[in-house]
Amino acid sequence: MRRIIASTLTTLDGYIDNPHLWSMSYNSPDALKYALDLTLGCDALLLGRVTYEGMAQAWPTMGGNPYADHVNSITKYAVTSTLDKPADWDNSRLIRGDELIPAVTALKSEPGADILTWGCGRLTDDLAANGLLDEYRIWVHPVIKGEGEPLFRPQSVTALEHAETTTFDSGVVLLTYRPVAAAV
Repeated sequence: MRRIIASTLTTLDGYIDNPHLWSMSYNSPDALKYALDLTLGCDALLLGRVTYEGMAQAWPTMGGNPYADHVNSITKYAVTSTLDKPADWDNSRLIRGDELIPAVTALKSEPGADILTWGCGRLTDDLAANGLLDEYRIWVHPVIKGEGEPLFRPQSVTALEHAETTTFDSGVVLLTYRPVAAAV
């Protein structure tokens, strides 16, 4: 069965918004290689509508490197209750919000590689609450932002087990956790 991996950038104080403003200077070669290997191990990208719309504006014009070329080539699924059609981004498809659980359950059972999701919001909360999220990979950056969109919300409550910690040359620490079935 395919795994769903949530990969999210956060500041040390737990904020995730506008990562392009605070994360780029921490892209050390070892962190970039890890991110590339993680992405190449996935053949689908599952995104909430807000993340999808933002990425769909920028990514189609990126390319010429293995990371961007792979992201642009794989199937992108946007979970939405408001979009009528996918953005003009190769291999994009929509999953209706009210069809999330059966659609993702079916996706996980199909043959293929892992499924990657970027960000941490209502989508990851719903996946975790329904036993569909397999891992959180939280990239903690040595930045204190002071305010913004938090990494987790009250709806995010779930029990986790620590799987791995990876420290990169840039000072970024990648924390890998897996949801467990135990009640919180």
